[in-house]
Amino acid sequence: MAIQRFEEMKVWQDARILTKNIYSLTQNKYFNKDFGLRDQIQRAAVSIMSNIAEGYERDSNKEFVKFLGYSKGSVGEVRSLLYVALDQEYISEMEFNNLKESATNISTQIANFIKYLRKRENTTK
Repeated sequence: MAIQRFEEMKVWQDARILTKNIYSLTQNKYFNKDFGLRDQIQRAAVSIMSNIAEGYERDSNKEFVKFLGYSKGSVGEVRSLLYVALDQEYISEMEFNNLKESATNISTQIANFIKYLRKRENTTK
């Protein structure tokens, strides 16, 4: 069954959960006061799911791949910022590991999706 809406994609759903978890995490009293880090990690998380959605709505595999690349970059940014939060002791090792694992999983899904779309594009030419 073909995907009809971006909301049906597992990678978008997982990115939405990661974003929700990032927003929850940044509400703790120490993280919440570091406005720069808090805002940056929230923006990067939102960017993951937003670029998946925007790319899907572009109606071309080439454009979709481009936006998936942006999304994958934002996943890397979230992971990097999680290290900052860990080093500043805003989050526990367990919180860090859970979120990093989730972000890594999303990154893998995006990479596989990009490979699939590129392969599909090359076979339709």
